[in-house]
Amino acid sequence: MTKRDYYEVLEVSREAETVEIKKSYRRLAVKFHPDKNPDDPEAEERFKELGEAYEVLMDAQKRAAYDRYGHAAFGQGGPSAGGYGGGGGFHDPFDIFREVFGGGGGGGASIFEELFGAAGGRRQRTIKQRGSDLRYDLELTLEEAAHGVEKELELEKLGVCDTCAGSGSAAGGEVKTCSTCGGTGQVITSRGFFQVQQTCPTCNGAGQVVANPCGDCGGEGRRRKTSRIKIKIPGGIRDGSRLRSSGNGDAGMCGGPPGDLYVVLHVKEHDVFQRDENDLYCEVPVSFSQAALGGELIVPTLEGQASIKVPGGTQTGTVFRLRGKGVADINSGHKGDLLVSVQVEVPTKLTHEQKDKLKAFADSINHENSPIHESFLEKAKKFFR
Repeated sequence: MTKRDYYEVLEVSREAETVEIKKSYRRLAVKFHPDKNPDDPEAEERFKELGEAYEVLMDAQKRAAYDRYGHAAFGQGGPSAGGYGGGGGFHDPFDIFREVFGGGGGGGASIFEELFGAAGGRRQRTIKQRGSDLRYDLELTLEEAAHGVEKELELEKLGVCDTCAGSGSAAGGEVKTCSTCGGTGQVITSRGFFQVQQTCPTCNGAGQVVANPCGDCGGEGRRRKTSRIKIKIPGGIRDGSRLRSSGNGDAGMCGGPPGDLYVVLHVKEHDVFQRDENDLYCEVPVSFSQAALGGELIVPTLEGQASIKVPGGTQTGTVFRLRGKGVADINSGHKGDLLVSVQVEVPTKLTHEQKDKLKAFADSINHENSPIHESFLEKAKKFFR
């Protein structure tokens, strides 16, 4: 996606002073901050865009490079790649926001805290957390993929703890705010001149802890179990398709909602058929005599057998189409076709009597009965001159 001009993003002119840039950033950043616009991905993208533009235009060297080269100044191998830092990743837009508004460290309440609360703009999380999504790879035969099938899957996953019914708490236990992180789920540690923000080791980022955790699950509300899940696979499914089984992933922590199970389908190679979209292909051998004289040929299909009429003089590679004998489309139900390629079979072992008769037959054939041979000789004449 093409990046917008940084001056346009911050709604300032190219001659704007740093004071004006900062003022405009403060106004727009508050307007598009994710805490002010929950569940609005467009606002979140605008917020990130503002942070990126602000970091460049507030740095004299980066701004000079941007004014001269535009976004290309920060691309790989661009003029500023070795001197001013990259322009695509930049810093965390939330860190930039906290820096501009004051992070709340030290004395009285900052503007940042007044706008978003003392938690530093981070929403306090609940101890109930959604379970993880899981993946299961399932192998099918071509027949199962074409016609549809119901499968029972057996997998190891985190299920609800039977002892505490998923709450994570023993009888009479309470949920309280984590004392280590104050309910934010994050802790900040100092390493020399740097401050590092990490997930709280006490509550694992939940922001809350169980005062009297369940002895069987350790307060998580879930335990590893073997589960059996039935899943219906629709007819016409293709190799590599992914089915979603809602709520059949890992159980959530302390009564949180479960994740989903994603089943990835792999269709095994078939001994007879090859599939292309909704059509099927197969090669069927036919005897020399049947190809020459013609007759009825029995061919396999996914539903059983079918017959085709082979005209006399049929050559190897001739393809016959059987309408509606392919795979039904998963959406429309319209069935594809079966394409049968005839392969004329040449005998490998002949008796002396058979060889004599075949030689006599070959001597009796003239060029009028061998159109392919005659055509080839005409095209190859120039090579024999």
